[in-house]
Amino acid sequence: MMIESPQRLPGAPLVAMLVAAVLAIWLLVQPGLLQALSLPWRLPLIVLGVWALGSAFMQGMGLQARAGWFRRATSPPWSHGALLSFTLVILVRAWMV
Repeated sequence: MMIESPQRLPGAPLVAMLVAAVLAIWLLVQPGLLQALSLPWRLPLIVLGVWALGSAFMQGMGLQARAGWFRRATSPPWSHGALLSFTLVILVRAWMV
C-alpha cells in the first residue's frame, strides 16, 4: 500500500508573495505600527517579520535553502505559519491604533 504525499496548492507561493508585498508596502507607509512598541516587543516582531516576509519572497521566486534547519524554517508549513502570525499581529496593531 502506497501512501500519497499531500499535494500542495500550486498558487500558494505566489499568494504568500503577494501578502508579503502588501505587508511590506503597508509597513513602509505606516512604520509607526511597529515603532510605537517598546523595544522588548519590537525586536521579536522584527525577527518574525524578516522571517515571514523573506521566506515568502524566497518561495515566490522559486528559491530554496540548501539543507538543514534553514530550509525547514523557510518552507511550508513553518513559513506560512510565520506569515500568518505576522499578518495577524500587524492587523491587530492597525486595529488598535
